[in-house]
Amino acid sequence: MGSTMEPPGGGYLHLGAVTSPVGTARVLQLAFGCTTFSLVAHRGGFDGVQGTFCMAAWGFCFALSVLVVACEFTRLHSCLRLSWGNFTAAFAMLATLLSATAAVIYPLYFAQLECLPEPAGCTARGFRLAASIFAGLLFLAYATEVALTRARPGQVASYMATVSGLLKIVQAFVACIIFGALVHDSRYGRYVATQWCVAVYSLCFLATVAVVALSVMGHTGGLGCPFDRVVVVYTFLAVLLYLSAAVIWPVFCFDPKYGEPARPPDCRRGSCTWDSQLVVATFTYVNLLLYVADLAYSQRIRFVPAL
Repeated sequence: MGSTMEPPGGGYLHLGAVTSPVGTARVLQLAFGCTTFSLVAHRGGFDGVQGTFCMAAWGFCFALSVLVVACEFTRLHSCLRLSWGNFTAAFAMLATLLSATAAVIYPLYFAQLECLPEPAGCTARGFRLAASIFAGLLFLAYATEVALTRARPGQVASYMATVSGLLKIVQAFVACIIFGALVHDSRYGRYVATQWCVAVYSLCFLATVAVVALSVMGHTGGLGCPFDRVVVVYTFLAVLLYLSAAVIWPVFCFDPKYGEPARPPDCRRGSCTWDSQLVVATFTYVNLLLYVADLAYSQRIRFVPAL
């Protein structure tokens, strides 16, 4: 269901959707997003998995930003069968993470101060540097929306606008990074213990996605028990599960009895099992900290499921 019901006789167009502080941030998102991928597609260029990811991230964020602005401006969001406040808060957080990742990856792999070899030459270099600048501005625009719409202490808001709700998006994003490292020759199938860790990552990811989906669809009231209590119990279990993975994974990957304590000298960059295992271990601890912070915040949230 929509976030608000418009008063009878009101105008069909909502100018505040583009003139309010949040609306201005969204308009800047459209401008910076369109500029960024246009610069890259026109002369900047991209290739490989890294370039494809950046273009996919910018395109996805731009398309959904157009949808959000169009629905807000025409008030069509009140006709959608979802919780609009939860949807926009979740998307803004996801777009912030995607745009931040792309803003780091693209300059790292494609931007350089020296002119590129012909036929690209200095023109392509200029386009890539400009695209990198606008990619950073795009991230700031999405981060601004998150800051403006985040629920303040004591404020009644949609769940995804609370710190706990925003952390759910970050947890799912970090889990995707873990999955990417797992499938990149991490050899997690060698031991039952490391397979248990993969099960932990998968279970927590699916549960987190389910919480986000229920919030966005506005179905949190149909669980048979208070949604905030379900969130606290699930988060507590996720902390325990991630704590076990944070102990087991490093032991079975870096202990001399089971794995390699240091990076092998003959390990090629980009296709090294040890590197993948290190990425998994690092982001396991990151997600553990996120779930601990989530547990602390989720016990004192106040939200309205229909917002």
